[in-house]
Amino acid sequence: MTQAGIEFHNVTKHYGGPGSPMVVKGISFTVPKGTLTTILGPSGCGKTTTLRMIAGLEQPSTGRILIDGREVTTLGPAERNVSMVFQSYALFPHMSVLQNVAYGLEVSGVPAGEITTRCRTAMDTVGLRGYDDRLPSELSGGQQQRVALARALVLEPSVLLFDEPLSNLDARLRRSMREEIRSLQQRLGLTVAYVTHDQSEALAVSDQIIVMDQGTIAQAGTPQDLYERPGSEFVAGFMGEAMLFPGESRGDGSVRVGPLRLQPRVAVPRGPIKAAIRPEAWTLAAGGEGLAGTIAKQAYLGSFHELTVETGLGPIFVVSPDTAHRWKVGDAVTLGLSGRGVSVVPG
Repeated sequence: MTQAGIEFHNVTKHYGGPGSPMVVKGISFTVPKGTLTTILGPSGCGKTTTLRMIAGLEQPSTGRILIDGREVTTLGPAERNVSMVFQSYALFPHMSVLQNVAYGLEVSGVPAGEITTRCRTAMDTVGLRGYDDRLPSELSGGQQQRVALARALVLEPSVLLFDEPLSNLDARLRRSMREEIRSLQQRLGLTVAYVTHDQSEALAVSDQIIVMDQGTIAQAGTPQDLYERPGSEFVAGFMGEAMLFPGESRGDGSVRVGPLRLQPRVAVPRGPIKAAIRPEAWTLAAGGEGLAGTIAKQAYLGSFHELTVETGLGPIFVVSPDTAHRWKVGDAVTLGLSGRGVSVVPG
């Protein structure tokens, strides 16, 4: 049986008196030890409050929190063996890289010789060898992120927490840093809870994704589960920029959306449905059978086109990898479905 790293049992949180609205509404979940779980959702869904309750920076109103099988519900941050990497990095500007990394160990009373050894190891792990005397102001955003990560790792925590850690980085650096965080987590066997609102980031780094909506858990599962088998309209729409279209399940395993017929991966009972169709699921042709439309907007992005097509089902956003064909605004097209990137939920 897999040991639990983090457990939430019917945890609620509200600010103010007993009648005040709840930010987190009775959630329960498990983060298995040595895995990375991403808490994903739109702004205001309760994900950061949930992370802060794991850290001990917020106390739950009701419910229980366990870390490595030990109840920590009423314990403060220092008693939980948890480290947190903040969105802003929260580095001390007047301290060198080495001093920033060493700070938590010094406060904890660790002997000086051991501090140096552990700091060197943590800095080597995140690629900061030779940066001992640099100030944060002399570092790039990615290097500052590494200092924050080394400062968290040097404490050898049971659980490592990330709060929107990549939101201040540019797109290319974001991709390389998320790969580094994932690689580090797997290599060191860390238990990680990771908060983001970015679906692609969540898909790239996670063993498990928990999608939150208005203080509740809308769905939890592997990245593939949530992308291919969403359990509700909200999850289907949130994962991968899908657009929702009303349709009908015919009872023979097929589904009809407007003039289009498709075969969902998971059988859906006869009756009304909602089809979540992602931009990359559409195919474009200059004629033939399918959903007729006219190109209203187009943008060439090197390896793909982004198009908006006006159809009888409304405007549809399409991502096409066919860069050899130069579509123009006003072109008549026919849309079909490739079979990928389509999910069906009961309507």
